Amino acid sequence: MSLEFLVASTIGVLTAAGIYLCLRGRTFPVVLGLAMLSYAINVFLFAMGRLVVDRPPIYEKGLADYADPLPQALVLTAIVISFGMTALVVVLSLRTYLETGTDQVDGIADRQPEDGGA
Repeated sequence: MSLEFLVASTIGVLTAAGIYLCLRGRTFPVVLGLAMLSYAINVFLFAMGRLVVDRPPIYEKGLADYADPLPQALVLTAIVISFGMTALVVVLSLRTYLETGTDQVDGIADRQPEDGGA
């Protein structure tokens, strides 16, 4: 099994799990789904950088090959932004739960059976 297949499978599984969780009816799974989607995007950006081994990360005079530092910078920036957005969404969902008493995404509370459960 090649490493490319493993990385592509990991990205696919993270994306599928993130989309599935984002489509759930409660806020906590939606937050987890957004986090998984951001992880999948970070792995994708990192894999697209074509990392090379034993090459310096910064260009110097006389070097023929060097590693591209742009993918690492993009992933680092994406990690910081996704952490801040996740913290914001957690606080907003907690505030919504405390004010409405439900954590349903669509705002409709769970329905109780009309016949009393009998």
